[in-house]
Amino acid sequence: MNTRTKIALITGGSRGLGKNSAIKTAQKGLDIIITYRSNKEEADAVVKEIQALGQKAIAYPLDIKDLKSFDAFVKTVGDHLEENTGSRNIDFLVNNAGTALYAPMSDVTEEQLDDMVDIHFKGVFFLTQKFLPFMNSEGGIINVSSGLARFAIPGSSVYGSMKAAVDMLTKYQAKELGARKITSNVVAPGAIETDFGGGRTRDDEHVNAMVANNTALGRAGVPDDIGGVVAFLCTEDARWINGQRIEASGGMFL
Repeated sequence: MNTRTKIALITGGSRGLGKNSAIKTAQKGLDIIITYRSNKEEADAVVKEIQALGQKAIAYPLDIKDLKSFDAFVKTVGDHLEENTGSRNIDFLVNNAGTALYAPMSDVTEEQLDDMVDIHFKGVFFLTQKFLPFMNSEGGIINVSSGLARFAIPGSSVYGSMKAAVDMLTKYQAKELGARKITSNVVAPGAIETDFGGGRTRDDEHVNAMVANNTALGRAGVPDDIGGVVAFLCTEDARWINGQRIEASGGMFL
């Protein structure tokens, strides 16, 4: 019987949905690697929380927009894993890191659009590409998308379009990696009460009320609504789910 502990790498795992996903996935018995962009203290606190669950965890800095840093990052992760597990491989890659952009189409600058492409599409595409040689068979990729790839709210044209691109990329990943028994799926949250986008859903009572009024379950989401879905996709129970978009939005804009 194979008792090897599986490993999940979760980008943007120091807070919000990424933090919740990391903790919930650790509760499923996986060891965790998280990335953070700037706040090492937050990331170290998540690592300690995971270690308290009895799982191994480590955090590394990574700016998902800095594509030239990916080779060094993959080597750092691989060196750590080889030293501690005897293999440079991971089992699951969760592409979660990202930022928001709220602006009407008329105001979006080329620089803003380029940043969003780098963060939400090129970053996801090329980080996954770099890790493909180091992914075990019967593992998987989980790409975090958004309800905004299904419905349109003014001001989110660039962000929503990038997430729609990720939704389609996920299908291609599932098709191309199937021969290696690697799955690829999307988790698409609705509006969630975190500090994402300056905490708008959480802190702006008008936005929060709009979300609640347009969600079948009558409230905005919280991180605890999402992390368990990501964690489930990192388990054997989800092995036959592939190329799917799972929206966890409480029934927003049905």
